[in-house]
Amino acid sequence: MPRTRPFAEPYSFLPQDLERTFAIDGAKFADGAGSFEHSLFAPIHYEPGYAYPLVVLLDGSGDERQLRHLMPLLSLRNYVAVSPRGLPLIDRDAAQRRFGWRQNEEHIQRAQQRVFDCVEIASRQFNVARNRVFLMGTDRGGTMAMRIGLSHPSRFAGVISLRGALPRGGTPFGNLLTARRLSLFVGTDRGSQRYPAARVCEDLRLLHAAGLSITLREYPRGRNLLRQMLADVDRWLINEVTAQKNQRVESHAE
Repeated sequence: MPRTRPFAEPYSFLPQDLERTFAIDGAKFADGAGSFEHSLFAPIHYEPGYAYPLVVLLDGSGDERQLRHLMPLLSLRNYVAVSPRGLPLIDRDAAQRRFGWRQNEEHIQRAQQRVFDCVEIASRQFNVARNRVFLMGTDRGGTMAMRIGLSHPSRFAGVISLRGALPRGGTPFGNLLTARRLSLFVGTDRGSQRYPAARVCEDLRLLHAAGLSITLREYPRGRNLLRQMLADVDRWLINEVTAQKNQRVESHAE
């Protein structure tokens, strides 16, 4: 299991106003505030001279601290990552404040801005490849990630949705011509009530009809579901980054 320990002193390449800093086997996590709470991740043996792919995570629970649990399953070496806190959910029956990603106009606009701000926050602190920004979400965060990615495809290299359905309503395919260059990864689990197989098939037909490039993985339910999903996401991300590098080499050779 990855070893976690808090540090009292911030690392030299992290901003001084971050509230808490953690390390997991040499990779570093930090919680920050500002206009909204967020978490940042720096990989093991971070090299300032290398431009890292950036993963922006929208966790379905709206808890930015889930980045600490997901990145050790994805990779502790390959990426810089950042996760914003979700937007407040108004629930009169809830004893505590809850956060998440609702598909209404206010949440969509604020979530988009929060994602764009996260890219800027990560880019100010780390050396990030701006042409290799990947938006990833789980559950309702996956649905929001798909909406934002398809609406602003020129800002992202790809979108990953784990157990998140394709968004409905609004105009998620408003930039379809540009979105056809966007790579998509969708992970689902069999027997899911939130994202049932019939909805998965319907979404897949819609994406194919729109001419979008998609990788779909279906997983059996079990204890290691998320670990299996993220292992495949890591391989997919590496393939996408490698393909981008190869395309640049070919273009320079012509």
